[in-house]
Amino acid sequence: MRTKPANLIYILPNLFTAASIFSGIFSMISAVNGEFSKAAWLIMLALVFDGLDGRVARLTNTCSKFGVEFDSLADMVAFGVAPALLSYLFVGYEFGRLGIVVAALFVIFGAIRLARFNVMTAQTEPSVFIGVPIPTAAVFISLMVLLFEKYGFEENFGAVILIFSIMVSLLMVSNIRYPSFKKIDYRPKHAMRLFVFILFILLIIFVFPVEGFFLLFIAYILYGPLRATLLLSRYLQKR
Repeated sequence: MRTKPANLIYILPNLFTAASIFSGIFSMISAVNGEFSKAAWLIMLALVFDGLDGRVARLTNTCSKFGVEFDSLADMVAFGVAPALLSYLFVGYEFGRLGIVVAALFVIFGAIRLARFNVMTAQTEPSVFIGVPIPTAAVFISLMVLLFEKYGFEENFGAVILIFSIMVSLLMVSNIRYPSFKKIDYRPKHAMRLFVFILFILLIIFVFPVEGFFLLFIAYILYGPLRATLLLSRYLQKR
C-alpha cells in the first residue's frame, strides 16, 4: 500500500507536460478561429506549464527518460507547430508559398533544435543553451503577434514577422550560446542587484504587459549574436 503514493508522484510532472500540449492544441484551434490574441497567450501559458514539469520532476526526484521524450513531443506541439500556424494564419498566408516556407522552416528547425538538445544534454543540465531554445522562439513569435494586433501593424508591416521568424529559426540551430538562468549566482553580494533588476522588470511588465515581455525576449534573443560578434571582434584584434 505504501508504494502507491510514490508511484502516483511520477504522474504529476507528466500532467504539466500534458497541460502544455493541451494549451498548444487550444492555441491552434483559436488561431484557426481567428482569435489570434487568445492563441498567443495560450502559447505563453504553455511556457508556464513547460517550466513547471521539469522543476516538479526534479523536486520530486521523478525524472525519467519517458518524461524527457514526452516533454520534447509536447514542445514540438506547443512551441513548434502552434506558433508556426499562428504566424501563418495571422500574416503568412498573405505571402503565398513564402509564408508556407517560413512556417515550415520554423517547425523543422525547431525539431532539429529539440533533437540536438536531447542528444547533447540527455544526462546533464547545462548552464548555457546552444542556440535559442524553442520555447523562447515560440513566445517571441507570439509576442510579436500580440504587439502587431494591438497597434494594427500587420496591415503594413506583416513581413517583419516573417523576417523575425526566419531569424529565430536560424538562431535555434546555430551554435551561438545563450544563458539558461538555471545557475544564477544567488550569493548575498549579488542578491540586491538581482532583486532590483527583477523588480524593475516586473514593474515595466505590470504597466506595459505586451511591450514589456516583448522587450525582455528580444533583448535575450539579440544577446547571443551581439555577444558572439563582440567575442569575434576581440579575437580578430588579438591576431
